[in-house]
Amino acid sequence: MKKLVFSLLLCLSVLFTYAQTAKNVKYVFKEANDLTMIGRLFNDNPNPYHRVDTIRFKGFTTGENLQVRESSGMACLFKTNSTTVSVKTIYGTTQFPTNTNGQAARGYDLYIKKDGKWLLAASGVNSDKNLAKNLVLIKDMDNSEKECMLYLPLYSEVRSVQIGIEEGASIKALPTPFRHRVAIFGSSYTHGSSTSRCGMTYPAQFTRNTGIQLLSLGCSGNCKLQTYFCDVLCAVEADAFIFDSFSNPDAAMIKERLFPFIEKLQKAHPGKPLIFQQTIRRESRNFSLSKDKHEQDKIDMAEKMMKEAVKKYKDVYFIHPNATSATHDASVDGVHPDNYGYTLWEQSIEKDVLNILKKYGIK
Repeated sequence: MKKLVFSLLLCLSVLFTYAQTAKNVKYVFKEANDLTMIGRLFNDNPNPYHRVDTIRFKGFTTGENLQVRESSGMACLFKTNSTTVSVKTIYGTTQFPTNTNGQAARGYDLYIKKDGKWLLAASGVNSDKNLAKNLVLIKDMDNSEKECMLYLPLYSEVRSVQIGIEEGASIKALPTPFRHRVAIFGSSYTHGSSTSRCGMTYPAQFTRNTGIQLLSLGCSGNCKLQTYFCDVLCAVEADAFIFDSFSNPDAAMIKERLFPFIEKLQKAHPGKPLIFQQTIRRESRNFSLSKDKHEQDKIDMAEKMMKEAVKKYKDVYFIHPNATSATHDASVDGVHPDNYGYTLWEQSIEKDVLNILKKYGIK
């Protein structure tokens, strides 16, 4: 009799754990901002999915104004026992970059923690004509409680992000497992250009790999050490700052703007580490003489200026990332790395950044 009862309980347990999602599932929705949000610079913006409040901060060009309103770098953390997860979005302005697919630019990445590590569970985007429809990311999961992280689109402004679960299931905020607040300002590389999924930017990979939260202000083509971007960073509550700030400006801009940028930021954040990255090598310079000269000129100027900066200013550091594979094939368009290139980038800076942050008790 005991064996029979045990067998029945075992069968019920298996059915409970491996229940399939109903064919005609009814979804209920929860606003992402009502859960746990990570990766954003400010927690009090009128639109919580805007990286910068463009009413508060001025000076941006039309293109920059859109970029800082895009949700790149943000993610939502939650727990659910639903066997299916969907997302329904109200978009503002969306972009259609030629070197970044729709899944990264306008879609979502869902990661679920397994054996203590974040593992990709699903990624997707609706067709451009059906962006507002409910996007089912995954179904037929077991109904155990899962820790989830949903990355938001890289090149889209969003006004509402509603996470869908099956009726009767639970969803609640997941306390963030990520430590500290480290702001990172950079170019299209930091924005995530040419990644195939929004969870594959190098700041996102760094956050998953180290547990230290990066707050991304990547702006494609527009990270040029401008004073109005410095105004934003001066207002950010952060423990440290990282910069990919030598990829967009030319040599003359670097020479003119670097020291005033550092001095203004240090006045607002005394004693906090400022970690500058050299730009990466672009494959487009391999045979073009003009591009090769342009790239080398700004690299040389960054090297010269940063050599002076680390001597002149306390708490300023200079590191050298690498996104170049052994075959020089980890590039999408000769300028931007592919997913593997961004993985190489993250791996190349991780130790240096962690060692610097450790000096300031950030670990």
